[in-house]
Amino acid sequence: MATRVSLHKVVKRYGELEVVHGIDLEIEPGEFTVFVGPSGCGKSTLLRMIAGLEPISGGSLFLDGERMNDVPAARRGIAMVFQSYALYPHMTVYKNLAFGLETSGMKKKDIEPRVERAAEVLQIKQLLARKPKQLSGGQRQRVAIGRAIVREPNIFLFDEPLSNLDAELRVQMRVEIAKLHQRLGNTMIYVTHDQVEAMTMADKIVVLNGGHIEQVGAPLDLYNKPKNKFVAGFIGSPKMNFVEGIVGGSSYAPSVEVNGQVIALPRAVGKIAPGDKVTFGARPEHLTVHAKGLALGPAKVDLVEHLGGQTILYVTLQNGKSLTVALEDQQPIRAGETVTIYVDPERCHLFDTKNVAIGALERDAS
Repeated sequence: MATRVSLHKVVKRYGELEVVHGIDLEIEPGEFTVFVGPSGCGKSTLLRMIAGLEPISGGSLFLDGERMNDVPAARRGIAMVFQSYALYPHMTVYKNLAFGLETSGMKKKDIEPRVERAAEVLQIKQLLARKPKQLSGGQRQRVAIGRAIVREPNIFLFDEPLSNLDAELRVQMRVEIAKLHQRLGNTMIYVTHDQVEAMTMADKIVVLNGGHIEQVGAPLDLYNKPKNKFVAGFIGSPKMNFVEGIVGGSSYAPSVEVNGQVIALPRAVGKIAPGDKVTFGARPEHLTVHAKGLALGPAKVDLVEHLGGQTILYVTLQNGKSLTVALEDQQPIRAGETVTIYVDPERCHLFDTKNVAIGALERDAS
């Protein structure tokens, strides 16, 4: 059964040091929510408070409306998967899956079907007689997830479970965890610093920074409509380009001067006036070297990455500002060349001097 998770003004302190600052958050039953942010932002601490592994210093945690601050971890109906597999090396896969249930006093006849179901869901039935040293990294992580599944929890918590895997296995396990959520339908909360994992797996992303929530929303909402410069720069790979600019034109027909070029904005934005300093943001995939959109001006190509289906350019504008440009397919461009950079003004973003989004320039903005 999926569970609703509610955080009301949740605070975490270590002595006089406050590391989580009054978090308010609602996670719907059955939702796959990802906590994402840079190292030290408080995402794992928040997850451990939900699990009951860290005491809550202030505020309240509710599971289906019941306050959980003082409820022991074992009674919260939660199972957690950690970064480390932490398997018992002397036990078989079957025993690793069954051990927690055995120690809780469950009878063997009740344990066997749970282990069998978990092994079938994770496609590890053929591994039940093996020991951890005979498994690959991906197989070990599946066993670690299986230990959580056999408990039949209401909530699954994942604390950077893929960080020890190589790139290919990370992609494979991302898919497996997403499929697992579809099959089980449980509430899942997943912590990662990898925004690609967040974008590909989440129903809802919670972007954390310095113990505060910067923005909460569906992956594409955060991608298309970041509330501030931090979210804009963190969500998306390669990250968004930022260039300082000055507002020109009039309040009814504004423009932004960037790199000596005047870019007419697609519509009036009420929070800015001529002469205001702004930061102009454009994602690498919304820039091009083909004559499409408005010109940002000439740029020198410093480095080219040929990825097969995509070509990444690292260029420097005449004002010395570096940009990243992501072009589709294979492009015959070499380092040292001079190209003209073009931008689609309707796919750009503006941020004020406090790094807050000024008013979305997206196509559906009013």
